Amino acid sequence: MQSHGREPSMEDILASIKKVIAEEKELRVPAAPVDSIEDEPLPEDSSAADEDVLELDQPLAPPMDLGPPLVDEQLAGQSRQKLEALQTVAATIPASAAVNPLEEIIRGMLRPMLKQWLDEHLPQMVDEHVKREISRITGRPL
Repeated sequence: MQSHGREPSMEDILASIKKVIAEEKELRVPAAPVDSIEDEPLPEDSSAADEDVLELDQPLAPPMDLGPPLVDEQLAGQSRQKLEALQTVAATIPASAAVNPLEEIIRGMLRPMLKQWLDEHLPQMVDEHVKREISRITGRPL
């Protein structure tokens, strides 16, 4: 993208930002549910057959009685659907527009000049408009 000894160009910076945004969008895509993934047998290694294997088909601790669920299953399902819809919308939002650095520099330079002009001219302008409006409402010149 860039040669050694020079700073990256605006195009290089924008390209890297777009790449990061695209990678984030890929991460936001919901993964397939665990139930839909098919179990594939792992290749057996002859050296692994000699080692002790920890079987995870038995629970590590006895199940606890948690009592009735706090939220009704139907309401929990509705809430889950709403959150999934929000997640889908959030994943499709386009990136915000990039700020134009030249525009920002010009705004910074013009701001003090605009403030000075307003400080000098705004009181007179407001005074004239107020007088004109009072004259119009009352029908008497001021």
